[in-house]
Amino acid sequence: MAGEYNGSSKASESVFKIPPIKFTKLFINGNFVDSVSGKTFEAIDPRTGEAITRVSEGDKEDIDLAVKAARQAFDHGPWPRMSGSERGRIMMKFADLIEENVEELAALDAINGGKLFSHCKAMDIPGAARNLRYYAGAADKIHGTVLKLSEGFQGYTLREPIGVVGSIIPWNFPTIMFFMKAGPALAAGCTMVVKPAEQTPLSALYYAHLAKLAGLPDGVLNVVNGFGETAGAAISSHMDIDKVTFTGSTEVGRKIMTAAAASNLKPVSLELGGKSPLLIFEDADIDQAGEICVASSRVYVQEGIYEIFVKKLVEKANAWVIGDPFDLRVNQGPQTDEKQFQKILSYIEHGKREGATLLTGGKRLGSKGFYIEPTIFTDVKEDMTIAKEEIFGPVMSLMKFKTMEEAIKRANNTTYGLAAGVITKNLNVANTVSRSIRAGIIWLNCYTAFDVDCPYGGYKMSGFGREFGLDALNQYLQIKSIVTPIHDSPWH
Repeated sequence: MAGEYNGSSKASESVFKIPPIKFTKLFINGNFVDSVSGKTFEAIDPRTGEAITRVSEGDKEDIDLAVKAARQAFDHGPWPRMSGSERGRIMMKFADLIEENVEELAALDAINGGKLFSHCKAMDIPGAARNLRYYAGAADKIHGTVLKLSEGFQGYTLREPIGVVGSIIPWNFPTIMFFMKAGPALAAGCTMVVKPAEQTPLSALYYAHLAKLAGLPDGVLNVVNGFGETAGAAISSHMDIDKVTFTGSTEVGRKIMTAAAASNLKPVSLELGGKSPLLIFEDADIDQAGEICVASSRVYVQEGIYEIFVKKLVEKANAWVIGDPFDLRVNQGPQTDEKQFQKILSYIEHGKREGATLLTGGKRLGSKGFYIEPTIFTDVKEDMTIAKEEIFGPVMSLMKFKTMEEAIKRANNTTYGLAAGVITKNLNVANTVSRSIRAGIIWLNCYTAFDVDCPYGGYKMSGFGREFGLDALNQYLQIKSIVTPIHDSPWH
């Protein structure tokens, strides 16, 4: 069996007492309100598969109310009209409040999304605060350029906030994704309607509460829980939303683009599937490579180190501890919900049927909750389902290559282009491979090394637009050129 299962929650409860759930309604125009229909749905604890609480279910009518509030806040409210430094001051206060509530926020993402409490407390929640501070610092540095025009004219450009932004975020990183979009949008002076994933709405509602405490004016940040086919579709097709930003599947990204085009031709930024390759060359430090590769689902290993690498990887998988995300000894918590749990298991069955060799794992762990063994397949071919499609679970496809040229060709043999990793001590190999792979970010001798100052986004069917960095800020701004005649200028 792959991995050690620690299904008991007793140890975790002694480490941290899970707080009561405070916010379950929709947050519209500065207030928590019931949905128009009065409908609710269950927020599930993936450790047990049981309901934690019920949250309000937003629909088109609720999106309409949220957009109306955001439109009013943008067209007539103070947020886009206050100075950048004042917006930055409020965002800094927002960041401070997040840090003051780090344990409760980390607990929400753990109990609602199955994420490791220790990781959320150390990484995700502080990362949200860092994100806000980064863009708060940029809010008073948004400026255009002066243009020297011909024929007796002078021009300059303004960068103006794009308006009301609809943000649709996924379940896998509920906090990080919330602020990847909210940070730059708020700094730009935009107002927002956020639809968190129906699987993980709890932390988003808490962030809405903190935003109000920080001093964000009513209507600037609205959060509507709901489902993609109703609330998400209403955002995508809304005639009064000026931009949509979405992270999720390529299939849903297509639907959002179609709805945006059929409505008011609003611009869309998409961060979609990845299936990002990790290339391990035979000069690599095998121990380092083993630590890095656990985050990748599509791993290519050069033939000279393949056998010893496989052995180390199996040892690592067998030592991996799966269990309650509040237990500090645990390396991997449950999958987010029943649907994703069953989807991962079906991909494992696809791998078996299509002829891949199941090296380790492949089964459910325990009798309750959504726990799956870390699973490694070898003898994977490029046309197999597990090699082509994004799985979002603890399933790795391990493949062998001979030459650098072969590795590049196989890494690019995908419809996606989100990211890639390269592990080698050879600078020439690193340079050649990083420039040859068609992906938005290449990690050299590391993997999933994210930073708020480093743009992140995809090529090909992984979408377009960039999260993080000043490139993300510019997605929420539009350029206006202003031209005026200059009469009797002494120079041209």
